[in-house]
Formats: sequence, structure tokens, C-alpha cells
Amino acid sequence: MADLENTLHVQLDKGLVVIELLPKLAPGHVARIKELAREKFYDGVVFHRVIEGFMAQGGDPTGTGMGGSKKPDLKAEFSKEPHVKGICSMARSSNPNSANSQFFICFGDARFLDNQYTVWGRVTDGMEFVDGLKRGEPPKNPDKIVTMRVAADAA
Repeated sequence: MADLENTLHVQLDKGLVVIELLPKLAPGHVARIKELAREKFYDGVVFHRVIEGFMAQGGDPTGTGMGGSKKPDLKAEFSKEPHVKGICSMARSSNPNSANSQFFICFGDARFLDNQYTVWGRVTDGMEFVDGLKRGEPPKNPDKIVTMRVAADAA
């Protein structure tokens, strides 16, 4: 049975993506993602950077890749968890402690990111909808997050 407090439901135009949160790996980042989801911060936010064979990045309310939430940046919580298909990890600047609200979902093997970016979740259902996101940096008509909710809040 899924732990609903540590499950995210990300509604895209094409379908529902279910993400298992990994608080043992990244307690601070999981807490931030849940906090922002509960504030409806991610609703309507686009995937502004979608690179074939690599990843889909979103979580910037400006849609430019330069924005974030008004909350303080997070301290890195790097782990040995491999960056492979379906892994959800935090985007950041060159400063390891600069993750805020932007995140990415890996389309495939991106092991070169291991121990350099904070893994906070993994897609358990609906990866085909992530795979179907429009490509580009930025995409012409980017796909957006319709809603992002903690599953426990809908139960």
C-alpha cells in the first residue's frame, strides 16, 4: 500500500503521473516539494526545458529557468541513488546549495548527475505522460503541470 503522505499526484494534460517521495534520501527537499504542492505553487507551471533522452525540467513560475519560490534555497542532500529513468531530482545553479523549487524527471540513464543533484522521488505510474512532453529549450508550446497534490490531501 502506498504511503499517501509521501505520494505526489501530478496531473498533466495527457494524464496522471504518480511520484513516490523519498524522505529517507532527502527529507528537506521532500518537505519543500510537499509544502509547495500544498500551496498550489506548481499548478499551471510549464516544463521549460525538455531534452530528448535526458530530462524534463519544470518548477519555475516564470517559465524561464531563472525563477523559483520565495522560500530560502535548500542545502544539498546528495545520495547514492542513481539518476535513471523516472527519477525526480532537484535542479540548481552551480552552487550545490541552491535548489529551490525547480526539479527534473529523467527520461533515461543520467548517471553522470549522481552525487551532484538531490534525488527526492521516482515516478511509479504515468511515465508515458512524462515521455510525451513536448521537447525544446524552451518547447514552442510547453506542456504544463495542471495540478500537483500530495495524495494524502485528496484521500
